[in-house]
Amino acid sequence: MNEKTVTCKEVMNYICESLGEDLNSEKCITIKDHLDECLDCKSYYETVEITIDCYRKYNVKMSKDAHKRLMKFLDLDDCD
Repeated sequence: MNEKTVTCKEVMNYICESLGEDLNSEKCITIKDHLDECLDCKSYYETVEITIDCYRKYNVKMSKDAHKRLMKFLDLDDCD
């Protein structure tokens, strides 16, 4: 088990920044471990994952303002 701990916010920022990254990297394994142990992050991650899947599946077009509000609602407004 990896001894380094991460905060929920770090997990969400990392997921936001690293979509498509190597899933076997040390950082990604730490994230997976955190998601396994933290029900809040796991639930949040699943919600974000479903949202992203819906937007991809239905090819949703959003205005910049709507995108900004969604990111704020998901508490990812500091991710660029």
